[in-house]
Amino acid sequence: MREYTLKSFGAVGNGQQNESEAFAKALAALSDGGVLHIEEGTYLTGPLHIQAKGLVLELDRGAVIQFIADENLYTPVYSRWEGVNCYCMHPCLLIENSDGLIVRGEGIIDGNGQWWWDTAHKKRTTQKGPVSAMENELSRLNPGYERQSGGGGGRQSQFLRPPLVQILNSNNVKLEGLTLQNSPFWTLHPLYSTNLIFMDLKVLNPKDAPNTDGIDVDSCRFVTIKKCLVDVGDDGIALKSGSGPDGVATNKPTTDILIEECTVKSAHGGAVIGSETAAGIRDVRVHDCLFDGTDRGIRIKTRRGRGGAISNLHFSSVRMKNNLCPLTLNMYYRCGSLDPQDFSLEKLSITDTTPSIEGVTIEDCYSEDFTSSAAFIVGLPESPIRDLVIRNCTFTVAKTGLTPVDESEMYEGLPEPQGRGIRLRNVQLSIQDVQVEGVESALVVEDGVELHS
Repeated sequence: MREYTLKSFGAVGNGQQNESEAFAKALAALSDGGVLHIEEGTYLTGPLHIQAKGLVLELDRGAVIQFIADENLYTPVYSRWEGVNCYCMHPCLLIENSDGLIVRGEGIIDGNGQWWWDTAHKKRTTQKGPVSAMENELSRLNPGYERQSGGGGGRQSQFLRPPLVQILNSNNVKLEGLTLQNSPFWTLHPLYSTNLIFMDLKVLNPKDAPNTDGIDVDSCRFVTIKKCLVDVGDDGIALKSGSGPDGVATNKPTTDILIEECTVKSAHGGAVIGSETAAGIRDVRVHDCLFDGTDRGIRIKTRRGRGGAISNLHFSSVRMKNNLCPLTLNMYYRCGSLDPQDFSLEKLSITDTTPSIEGVTIEDCYSEDFTSSAAFIVGLPESPIRDLVIRNCTFTVAKTGLTPVDESEMYEGLPEPQGRGIRLRNVQLSIQDVQVEGVESALVVEDGVELHS
């Protein structure tokens, strides 16, 4: 197998020189396989595009690939952004149409995110539509974007920031041992890909960095995520499959996912399903994980207009601590909606974009020191949560530092919650050997609840 170093293609690694040309030469030379070795040093570059078969990219300890924070370098590509197929900024590292690719080592891939986060914060509070040249170009390429819902990341301004690493239309890709940090937007975004392994990764973004999800598995099949540490400013490990009519039409579900022995800290959720659920998410197993200080632990979120069938999810031996709410199944998720009817308490007609949740088992899980409530489980009147099983679980409220109960989830349209126990509405639930310690009532039962024990 051919082996090269990046420096043999002219790279310096001093953190000052733009190494884009060296990367381009190296990746072109190895498009049909080989090993590209990146030695200790900081390699400053614009966006990178890998299209290869049988390529191994090795990063030594002390090797840093750092991306230049200039939106004009990230020329538009057609991809998916917050659940909608559209043109958006080129990912920092795009792995596309590749097979048999390995990226490994103790090095760092750094998105240099501070400028992106500061700019996103400013635009969110001061800007109503496209302003910059890049935003205007994206708005031209994406006619009708004003009518598309999103997750709150910036669709209406068309400031469609790049993910740090996107794996697109690829097969047999493995990432191992790396640190992925300071992402402008979502950090690791596999999309329309199969047979993926993510092992021993560290995914690190500041807690206040907006929309910096850790790992977002999006319309992919056969994915293993093992022994990863995720500490980020939005959801930790999330599974998605498109949003609304666009996601329904694309019709590529996320299936056959294994998440094991992972630790998630600080994030909005530990193991997350949604809220982009349009093509369905099924056959998921999450076990032996720790969700420490995440706002929610096990989190399923969707709403009217998102669409998709969520089914056959199994969570076991998950430990959660210092959460607002350790367990949430929320079909009134508020972010990004453009239609007030999404949050009606009335039973509406079922359409192509009505989501469903069925066949979820949560067992042998333990939560300690939750501060808002034990669980938030709310289905739709026309699409109640079905076949939910919770057994052999313990939830314990914190003795100090309690937060308002309505911080349990990000919801809209529901009445004020009445207690810190397990909130139930529009759900069919089998509950066995479940303890909720430190609250007046273990169950807070509202409309449309069918209980079995």
